[in-house]
Amino acid sequence: MRQNLPKGFNLYLTFAALFIAALVSCNLIFQKFFFWAPFGENLVFEISVGILPYPLTFLFTDIISEIFGRRAANRVVLAGLLASLFTLLIVGLALTVPATSWSPINDETFSKVFGLQGAAVAASMLAYMGAQLVDIRIFHFWKKKTQGKHLWIRNNASTMLSQMLDTATVLLVLCWAGAIEWERFGALFVNGYLFKAMFAAIDTPILYLLVKKMRKHYGLKPNEDLGF
Repeated sequence: MRQNLPKGFNLYLTFAALFIAALVSCNLIFQKFFFWAPFGENLVFEISVGILPYPLTFLFTDIISEIFGRRAANRVVLAGLLASLFTLLIVGLALTVPATSWSPINDETFSKVFGLQGAAVAASMLAYMGAQLVDIRIFHFWKKKTQGKHLWIRNNASTMLSQMLDTATVLLVLCWAGAIEWERFGALFVNGYLFKAMFAAIDTPILYLLVKKMRKHYGLKPNEDLGF
């Protein structure tokens, strides 16, 4: 049975698992906000902790797109959607059952942390599906245009645009649902997008290193993938 698995299947499964874990964790932790001042007081980010794992999802889909192909990336995006919806179902069930008198976390605290999961997942899924599919489409557009060369162009061009769409969609839905005040929209959009854009620039050398090693390992040409 093991011999029938396609070349690179275990690695594909690993990246898919990391992608889904990063995506689901975003929806579970999003209600805590923090500030970050990497360049001193001149630039202070005020953003949700849910943003920390989210840029990784774009890194993982870019790697999957580059090495395993467009269809493989689309399958992972769909799997992430199903995993998030299943998580929403589990959290909804946990919210309905009453806590015992000795429970370390009472109903009120649990509801305060997880009670907005519906709004969070709705926002995340709308943004996620649009942004990820746009990211994959633009990535492969530039891959075809450059004949598999200039990986940095398709990585950054696809991620920068898709992250803008993602950030705007998430905040619009959360503000509409009452999870965030409308007056915070502008600042959170700028902070969120700049953070994601910075991460996209930072992850480019990581992407280059991983893709180079995997191409060498699997003997792939610049414009070739494993065709999953």
